[in-house]
Amino acid sequence: MKRNFLFGLILSALLVVSCSTDDTADITINVQGNGSSTNATFISGTYTSDLTLDANTEYVINGSLIMASGTTLTIPAGMTIKALASGSDVYIAISEGAQIMANGTATNPIVFTSNATSPAAGDWGGLILLGDAPINSVAGAGTSTSEIGGLPYGGSDSDDNSGTLRYVRVEYSGGSADGQTENNGISFYGVGNGTTVEYVQVYEGKDDGIEFFGGTVNASNVIVVNSQDDSVDWTEGYSGTLTDVYIKHGVDHDKGIEADGYNTDIGNNSSPIFFSKPTVNNLTIVGTGSSNSNEAVRLRAGTQGIFTNVTIEGFAEGFDLDGDNGDNPTGAGVISDDLQVTNITFTDVTLKVKNDTGETFTDADFISGDGNGTATDVATWGANWAVGL
Repeated sequence: MKRNFLFGLILSALLVVSCSTDDTADITINVQGNGSSTNATFISGTYTSDLTLDANTEYVINGSLIMASGTTLTIPAGMTIKALASGSDVYIAISEGAQIMANGTATNPIVFTSNATSPAAGDWGGLILLGDAPINSVAGAGTSTSEIGGLPYGGSDSDDNSGTLRYVRVEYSGGSADGQTENNGISFYGVGNGTTVEYVQVYEGKDDGIEFFGGTVNASNVIVVNSQDDSVDWTEGYSGTLTDVYIKHGVDHDKGIEADGYNTDIGNNSSPIFFSKPTVNNLTIVGTGSSNSNEAVRLRAGTQGIFTNVTIEGFAEGFDLDGDNGDNPTGAGVISDDLQVTNITFTDVTLKVKNDTGETFTDADFISGDGNGTATDVATWGANWAVGL
């Protein structure tokens, strides 16, 4: 059986190499083992025309599946799309100018998962969307390139539309190419607010759950469970609205939110200078206890943001603010009211606010309504389609 399985993998690899040019055709391979049926359809390569998946077909992504500008990837409700458990080079990318239409329902969600018999975090890459909305890592309407795949993103269209993600779950993602280049569960690169993102979950990821690299996209009903690094990240001038966000940590996982005003590896090259400033409504972050989990929210590199109705449970630190009096004016955002928290409840949190910004302010300058936060009702809106709650 092992020899047959290895032969199947070698055969599939040879066929993929021969068909990985534009308009890649679907390839049906006789596969044995590794969590897929014996008649899975392997898909990868760059598509220069639309791709609509068949609800009656089992698909396995066995490389980078890239939708080129002008194309649309359509996925029917209720489908489970598997990814070959071979790490970072297996991912789906919706290029700038392309769209994904993934419209699931609460009873028929769309699931992207590993094809391993015993799946684990980092089995495959993840889902990448790239758009034409503003970023601050380049000047003007210039473009940058994504960490995975080197694909262009960014521009001047705040209303850019990369399609729809509705009732979508991404599992066992976060495959790492090296120590510096890692996939997230879902990456939004310069994605605009014409895009619909609601009822999305990242489950058991190896790196970050969801990360926003600039852009203006809004997201609601967001769940991240057991991401080993940070659950939600933003950077490069992200300015969308996040509504009803539920984050649950496992043991030894990193921060609930890691927020940067700009990408510290690239710099804030916007002119005039602007920083990330999202709006976050109805946020719950659950750690594993104040003696185990470190920061729930880390705010740095000049990020701004308006948080309303927050609950934080089981962390050593609630908010850790880092910055200085120069290029990283995180504390200045508190003083100018561009970085504020209204209505929050801390449970089993040792230190509510840690100020390492170089600015002097009190907890009351940053937080109002301490004790008034209520948890997002994830038990209701996450019912049926989400896991691990």
